[in-house]
Order: sequence, then structure tokens, then C-alpha cells
Amino acid sequence: MTREFQFYIVPTPIGNIQDITYRAVEILKSVDLIACEDTRVTQKLLYHYDIRTKCISYHKYNERERVEFFLKELRDGKKIALVSDAGTPMICDPGGVLIQELLKNNITFTSLPGACAVTTFLSQVPREGEEFTFIGFIPRTEKQIKELAVKYSDRNLVFYDSPERIIKTLEFIESARPNAIAALGRELSKLFEEIKTGPVSEIIEYFKSGIKGEIVCMIFAEQSFEDTQVIHKIQELKTKGFKDKEISVILSTLFGLNKNEVYKKSLDL
Repeated sequence: MTREFQFYIVPTPIGNIQDITYRAVEILKSVDLIACEDTRVTQKLLYHYDIRTKCISYHKYNERERVEFFLKELRDGKKIALVSDAGTPMICDPGGVLIQELLKNNITFTSLPGACAVTTFLSQVPREGEEFTFIGFIPRTEKQIKELAVKYSDRNLVFYDSPERIIKTLEFIESARPNAIAALGRELSKLFEEIKTGPVSEIIEYFKSGIKGEIVCMIFAEQSFEDTQVIHKIQELKTKGFKDKEISVILSTLFGLNKNEVYKKSLDL
């Protein structure tokens, strides 16, 4: 027996339609309403499992206006399930506003375990230690991407990206961290699933002719975080027109670094 709740957060398959739990199917059949991002996407899943529960759209553009409707339904004794187009809701998908309101109104809810692209990807990528930082969808601008690549040089950095932008993203990362190692996963759980690991330059070359499918990527932590930071600061000063000797004086004065070592690094860049 499982406890009865008023509201359920239900993961759905990220690709392979069979990747859904028995409990998830039972919940989707038993609730009164299913809140979903795109009713057309969710209906395909429901049809496959002969689930006839009514769906109502709930996405980032109508998130706030739907909250009052859902609260009224729940107060009237209805049960609701929240799903996203793929994977676990609230992981880069709508739901935050609604969950906050459930807490405020003392409405009982729970989340079912299930499909998630991050864990599916990481379980196939060998790495030292368990720590990683997940930032959701990586920003679009070159400046933001480079800043993140350097900021998280001391840990494994995991993010989502689109197939249209991933090569440019990797080029920005390579510019900020020339020796970076990455793992890139696409089409997880599908027929053409692929995970490629290696230097960022090699991954760019491998996919230069094009890439399809949803993307999960990890930039591995570097062994020397301090060196990466110093190189980034040198590159920033060079873009502002400072010469190698000037850069060595500035960084040694501000950060207590060895002036000769900074000078040598600057000459190499």
C-alpha cells in the first residue's frame, strides 16, 4: 500500500516510451487531472498506456494563471498529477510556482522516482568522486559561458544545451579552458543514443558535421584550478591591451602570485 496524496509529481520517459514505472501509470490513471507542458506530447504517452485522464496545459507561459484553478480543484477534493514533456518535472521544467502554493496551502504532495536525463547520463560517465554541479541549460552568451567554465574549473560541471548551440558552446569553453575534457550525451535511451568523452577539441571535431537530439554535457574538473584561474585572468588582461610584463606585475600585486611564473604563462598564451 502507498500513501494517498492530493498532488503527484510524475516523471515520464526521456525517450524510450517503456521507461515509466508501474506506479506512475497507476497514478496517471487514478488522478482526476494531469497538468502537462504540451497536451499533444502527453497524449501520445497516455494513449500508449490506455490512460484516459483529462489533461490541461501547464507551461512557463501560463504557470501563474493556472495556479488558482488547480488550487480550487484540489480544495474540492480532486487529485492532480504534474508531468513534463520528458523526464522529471521541476528539473528545468515548470512547476516551481505551483509547488510553492501547495506548501502555503498545506496540500499534500509527493514526487515519484523516475526518468531524468542528468542521472541517466552520469551513470554512464566514469569520473573521480561523486560531486558535480548541475546548472540546467547553459547561458547563451560567450562571456557567460566562459565565466562559468572558469568558475567551476574545480568540479565537474553538468548542463543541458540544444543541438543547434552545443558546438558553439564547446568552442567558447575550449577558448576559456584549452585543455578541458568533456563528456557529451545525446539521444539518451533512444535508438541512436551516444556518449562521447574526450578533449573538447576532439568532441567539436567529431560532431562538426552536425548533431541531433537533446544534449547533456559534462566538463570534467581540472587538476589545477588555480592555474586555470590565472590563465583566464591573463587572457582578460590581454584583451584589454596589457603587455606580458604589465600582466605579471598586475597579477602578482593583486593576488600574491609569483611574477616570473605569471610572465612565463603570459608569454605562452
